[in-house]
Amino acid sequence: MTNRTDFVYSQVAEPHRMRTKKILKQFPQMRNLIGKNPVTIFAIIGLVAFQVILAWVLRGDSSWWWVFGAAYLLGAFADHALFVMIHECAHQLLFKGRSANRWAGIFANLPQIFPSSISFERYHIKHHSFQGVHELDADLPNRWEAKLINNSFFGKAIWLLFYPVFQVFRLSRLREIQTFDWWIVTNLVTQIIFTGAIYYFMGWHSLAFLLLSFSFSVGLHPLGARWIQEHYLTHSVEQETYSYYGALNNVAFNVGFHNEHHDFPSIPWNKLPQIKKTAPEYYDTLYYHTSWTKLFFRFLFDREISLFNRILRKERGKVALTDVSKPDVELEAVVV
Repeated sequence: MTNRTDFVYSQVAEPHRMRTKKILKQFPQMRNLIGKNPVTIFAIIGLVAFQVILAWVLRGDSSWWWVFGAAYLLGAFADHALFVMIHECAHQLLFKGRSANRWAGIFANLPQIFPSSISFERYHIKHHSFQGVHELDADLPNRWEAKLINNSFFGKAIWLLFYPVFQVFRLSRLREIQTFDWWIVTNLVTQIIFTGAIYYFMGWHSLAFLLLSFSFSVGLHPLGARWIQEHYLTHSVEQETYSYYGALNNVAFNVGFHNEHHDFPSIPWNKLPQIKKTAPEYYDTLYYHTSWTKLFFRFLFDREISLFNRILRKERGKVALTDVSKPDVELEAVVV
């Protein structure tokens, strides 16, 4: 693998739909794993409470070292787990009603300060349906973004540190996706009220703890390697999606099972390991990662890995853009 100056272009459709059809034909019992997991709401409540309690403990005259350390060692993991919970809500994997899932996602979003739950749903579902299509897949970096960061240690460290900021700049590229409605407003207003309450009752230290927790959970932290693990070409093959089978899945609600999730996005987090267990021949033959920490440092220091290590395609598949917002289309598009 050499340093790239452009993305990798594919002339074929993304691999997940075809693999899903093959697995279902060979293992029809896989359909039994599809469903909802309403118990997930208790994990959300516990994680939100954990962050609020920590913020309360750190209020007042706590040392800034304590605030920084608590955010890096504890808050980052809680916020990362809440991102996974928001991800579950985006796929409607808690409750039958779409509104109930959205409210659960908004609640999970509270300690993260920045309103992102509803927006994430919009862009993430398109990522599944149009993987690799630059005009629709928000997970892909902008071309100028990849050129700016290049393959240097400093550039990649800055990219991880300000990862949410770079994601915001991608929105102008995704013109076909609706970016504003009353759910977005609801998410925003709820966050403003919560953040105001944290500042009023607890002060700057508590607010800083939550802001730092959010920053570390998606950025310059071993947890940030997850964004590299999922779709960046880290091996000398053009494999689009990678799973992570490491210990941190225990505190990240199995989010590392990413090939499994893309193949079966209507299966909740607690059953993702059963996909690999049921059809091991389809996953054991794929490259995967076993350490986010190792990948974190490899990404920073390996000059052969840059933001151009991603696959792009023009092929949109058989899914109509206007249909993806409907509740059952995601399952129909990927599984049937």
